Amino acid sequence: MSIHGILGEQTTDYPTEYSPETLYPIARSLGRDSIGWQDDKVSVGMDWWHAFEMSWLNTQGISQVAMARFVIPATSVFIVESKSLKLYLNSINFTEFTSWDEVQTLIAKDLSACVQAEVQVELFDLEDRNSELMITQPDGVCIDDALADSKEKVALTLHPDASLLEVLKSSSVDSNSNTERTYRFYSNLLRSNCPVTNQPDWGALAVEMTSKREFDQASMLHYILSFRQHNGFHEQCVEQIFADLSRHYQPSELIVRAWYTRRGGIDINPCRVSDLKLLPQPSRLIRQ
Repeated sequence: MSIHGILGEQTTDYPTEYSPETLYPIARSLGRDSIGWQDDKVSVGMDWWHAFEMSWLNTQGISQVAMARFVIPATSVFIVESKSLKLYLNSINFTEFTSWDEVQTLIAKDLSACVQAEVQVELFDLEDRNSELMITQPDGVCIDDALADSKEKVALTLHPDASLLEVLKSSSVDSNSNTERTYRFYSNLLRSNCPVTNQPDWGALAVEMTSKREFDQASMLHYILSFRQHNGFHEQCVEQIFADLSRHYQPSELIVRAWYTRRGGIDINPCRVSDLKLLPQPSRLIRQ
């Protein structure tokens, strides 16, 4: 098995009996070491995972279905490899439980042991029209058309390029000004690649920051597009963006979050904040 677990294997055995050993941890340090930013600066926040193929048996042997949210703190030593989570959830498809609470408790125990941190688990009924998993919309201004009037062709880059944030000279800090502004914006054009399978990962990115530096939509969009051929896990990409924006804008407050589209019935939604009190509520977007 590779360092990335079963994700890189050509063939996969799908367990039909409860198999907590299927869960495969990946050290967060593998991604954070390459960012060049202090770990404690990118470990404030949460990763929200949504699973839409949850099923188990009741005591009559009847299949039960639900949606689930797993809340993993960014301070955890490990993340869980996504395919191993899918296989783990499949392993309880034919396991009997006496209640929904029993299902939640077991999954929380197993995931917490895998990532070495307390994981919260919530199950949602498919018939609940007031569910927290109802579709919402990001806050702020969409910047996806910010380069529409530019004559410059946007080149593909192999790695994220934070220097693109420096395009405008007006983006420099005004040392004589104490005026801060708050910017809220989002883009639906976030794309990166799985570092193991090289499959594309699409997502929406939203940022809220308060800074003295002038914000330019075109420069920001150009920077986001530089991730298109980058190989990185979802959490690592969000932490890279958080670190780059922190260095460039020197914000007094910063929220960076992403909603990635589903793969294998699971979507991953990392969020990093400059202070835990800024942590927003988890949500689900139209493409999820």
